Amino acid sequence: MCDRRFTFAYIFAAAKVGTDNAFALVMPEANTDAMQQVLDQFSKTLPKDEVAVIYADQAGWHASKALRVPDNVMLLAIPAYTPEVNPVERIWLYLKERYLSLRLHDDDDAIVDATCAAWNKLSAEAGRITSLCTYPWIEKLIKAAVTT
Repeated sequence: MCDRRFTFAYIFAAAKVGTDNAFALVMPEANTDAMQQVLDQFSKTLPKDEVAVIYADQAGWHASKALRVPDNVMLLAIPAYTPEVNPVERIWLYLKERYLSLRLHDDDDAIVDATCAAWNKLSAEAGRITSLCTYPWIEKLIKAAVTT
């Protein structure tokens, strides 16, 4: 007999393309309330004169009418089923492959602890976030936006 109960922790993250600057919160659920908390906390980390664009897939909590997106954050909807367009998706693959897959944890707290530890290990690897999230087409898009 095998135990088929599952518990999850969700990492909501944003990474600044071309740098190792990243922000993440580990949340117990993925819903509009969690997304709101993430946006509010992320917004507070931005320099006063900066606006961040976050690629968001079409998960319901990314586009909920109840979501209040801070003035210094923009959500850019990407087409459904196109994870290759979102640089952060490569972070998820990396974390799963190296730290999170095929593991058993005793309880919810252990899952959250393991998820936070995985993020912290990733963040400590110099150049890793840059290498995972910097796509040539995104760099071109950023340069074009800055020069216009």
